[in-house]
Amino acid sequence: MALYGWPISQCQERSTPLDAQLQSGIRVLDIRLAIINSRLIAYHGIYPQRTSFQEILSIIHKFLTSPSTCRETIVMSIKQEDFEKHSYLEFSLLVHKEMFNGPGGRDMWYLQNRIPTLGEVRGKVVMFSRFGGNGEGWEGCLEGLGIHPLVWPDSEKSGFSWQCKDTLVSRTLLSRNPREARPRDSDPTTPERRTHAYTVDGFPLRRIHPIVPAPDNRQRIWMATGAISDEKHTADGPRVRGWVMLDYYDHPDNALTPLLVECNYRGRQKGEEGW
Repeated sequence: MALYGWPISQCQERSTPLDAQLQSGIRVLDIRLAIINSRLIAYHGIYPQRTSFQEILSIIHKFLTSPSTCRETIVMSIKQEDFEKHSYLEFSLLVHKEMFNGPGGRDMWYLQNRIPTLGEVRGKVVMFSRFGGNGEGWEGCLEGLGIHPLVWPDSEKSGFSWQCKDTLVSRTLLSRNPREARPRDSDPTTPERRTHAYTVDGFPLRRIHPIVPAPDNRQRIWMATGAISDEKHTADGPRVRGWVMLDYYDHPDNALTPLLVECNYRGRQKGEEGW
């Protein structure tokens, strides 16, 4: 939702608003909010993004109730941007109020603190909470606040991880060379979910360096995400697991997003509902 505030806060083109992102295949959203006149408004840093949380929920609810997209799933990361003005508890309680009373209500949300299978969350929004303290005011406290990392070292290029029930979640920030921040090897017996943030570096006038220079260069995106090795890839090969969060996701020429969407189908057996 960071469509305004260039060159400091803008991370997406104004030609790709939220509804366009959803239609392009984007399913993980980074929503940052601040309290303005007792309402939640999208912000990125100090810049307002001219959209209320209720408008965001309305767009998502319309998408998830449309006949052609009602079986889709969205992951929404929510972060507080005004912690210097408003307490974490005030913000958290207002998010709860607007979510439960907004479009779709409680039924639109998956709020358990674990990684679900896709079959469990068709037509729902999986909350990834980067707010909320100990979950005061939420049913189940920390167990009802969605996927909730207890720590989040901002801009930690070496990456970090945490255990979400039986799943190891690893997060990596990739800015220039993705191999500079490859995730560390993990126990192959432990289910793992990787999140990669491809971001703008060289503040304030530098945009993201495309990792894939051409739409047919699939091998490089699979290697860049660190999800699988350099082995030969086949339709029934390794599953690519993880989320990728992109600044300027449609550059260059929307070449990267279709490749990431394709990764959802590699190695999946007919009728499989996730993993």
